[in-house]
Amino acid sequence: MTTTSPNIVWISTHDINPHLGAYEGLWPDADQPSTPRIDALAHAGVRFDQAFAAAPVCAPARSAIMTGCYPISIGTMHMRTKAVPPEEVGLVSETFRAAGYYTSNNWFTDFQVETPPTAFDDCSPNAHWRNRPDGAPFFASFHSLITHESRIYGDGPYAAETADLADDERVDPAQTSFPPYHPDTEPFRTAWARYYDLITAMDAWVGRILDELEEDGLTEDTLVVFWSDHGASFPRAKRWANEAGLRVPLIARWPGRIPAGTARDEVVQTMDLAPTMLAAAGLEVPEHMHGTPLFDSAGAGLPAAPYAFGARDRMDAQEDAVRTVRDARFRYTLNLHPDRSGMQYNYYPDHLDTWAELRRLVHEEGQRLSLGEVPSVLTDLQRSIVAVPRPPEELYDIQTDPHETTNLIGEPAYRDVRDRLRRALDEWRDTHGDLGVDSEVALLERWRPGGSPRATASPEVHTTGGAVTVTCTTPGASIGWTATPPGAVRERTNIEEQSGSPRQDGRHWNLYTAPFSPPEGSDIWVGAWRLGYAPSEEIHLALAEENR
Repeated sequence: MTTTSPNIVWISTHDINPHLGAYEGLWPDADQPSTPRIDALAHAGVRFDQAFAAAPVCAPARSAIMTGCYPISIGTMHMRTKAVPPEEVGLVSETFRAAGYYTSNNWFTDFQVETPPTAFDDCSPNAHWRNRPDGAPFFASFHSLITHESRIYGDGPYAAETADLADDERVDPAQTSFPPYHPDTEPFRTAWARYYDLITAMDAWVGRILDELEEDGLTEDTLVVFWSDHGASFPRAKRWANEAGLRVPLIARWPGRIPAGTARDEVVQTMDLAPTMLAAAGLEVPEHMHGTPLFDSAGAGLPAAPYAFGARDRMDAQEDAVRTVRDARFRYTLNLHPDRSGMQYNYYPDHLDTWAELRRLVHEEGQRLSLGEVPSVLTDLQRSIVAVPRPPEELYDIQTDPHETTNLIGEPAYRDVRDRLRRALDEWRDTHGDLGVDSEVALLERWRPGGSPRATASPEVHTTGGAVTVTCTTPGASIGWTATPPGAVRERTNIEEQSGSPRQDGRHWNLYTAPFSPPEGSDIWVGAWRLGYAPSEEIHLALAEENR
């Protein structure tokens, strides 16, 4: 393996802020869970102290990571949708695959598009670098649901995920710490304690993957990146485009290239991961990517962009639009619908204990008003989570106010900061476009006229001297071929359908990059896929019959 073909492993989790020991002193209550394996990973590489997701919820955030593009610019901003990105936009895993990497994904997708079979060599619960051809460099992704909000609030899932934790590894709800915008009640204390326990359980899972690298003798040749998709799964965090919704841990270890014990305090974005991985592998970074490479193929740090931008749009049936920008110290937020609560009714989270508890307390305050009493169950900060109206603009000094308790937007001393960040946000939206302000119904009609997706054109296949050449007239389409006949397609689960997991039919599709010689004595099938389009019809070459 050369210095420009490192193995790459992504280890990601759901729904956490930097609540890891390595971030103690950098994020409030970071030391609550026990995370020795991730802490050691950080000490052996670089810790990004101010890393941010592009969106405060899973699918838009992951689309940015996989494409290197802002969701509002390519149409992936709503939770969830099936977007039709611009033709030049693709999934970074396929770029690695075209460069000769074995790419695997275990197993979560949620990229806001139907994941084509050309995106990965293997996208399944069994996907692993250990399944690669001998000697092939690999890009392997592992995604844990251990810390997902569904594990916090269900007794069964929580017990299953934390079954191996010792008593002294668990956080006592009576002793737990959490932000002041959450009321100090039993449901919140229990949820926060469970959240910390799940992070400890997730840390052990990370350790098992790192141990496998060590067992295979691959540690020294592998760039490992750990990240979370967005912030913690609580009211005023996940689904909110603020600090707790967007701030995530980001750690990279690359022995012999990134010096151990490095820390970078400038703002970076998880959207930067795609271009950074390409640069690290010595591959060209496509011009259409909005992210910024953070280090090069020698592991040397590259300048980050001056700002991290974020957005929230529709969340299931919640209609909202928020745009935000963060520099090294301040966060400026623009609420495009200040007349709407930041905590509108949302069927799924409204059944979670913390959401239900906050609704109950708000109702109790309403009861107090009905008796002519001044509401005092919640503090003003806690009440602001559900309050209407919201401020049209918000400005916070995160360095001194990490929980965003004091809005500085009208303070004369911060006028210059406000104006600078307001201009930066306006320029970002003007430069990259903002599809989130368009009618989603009109956008869907533009993508799928009459409700039907456009179809990818059928591949054109030519054979010359035993070599097969394939083209497709649909711009942006990827071409794949297989020697395995069509089989029964496994029915996808509801979450697989929503998250766009590839359809499993037992076939392995090769990514077409150049004319190829098919396996001797085998028929082949050729197909084409364009993100957001229906797949092409398959072209069957009956080569086995011709060779009889």
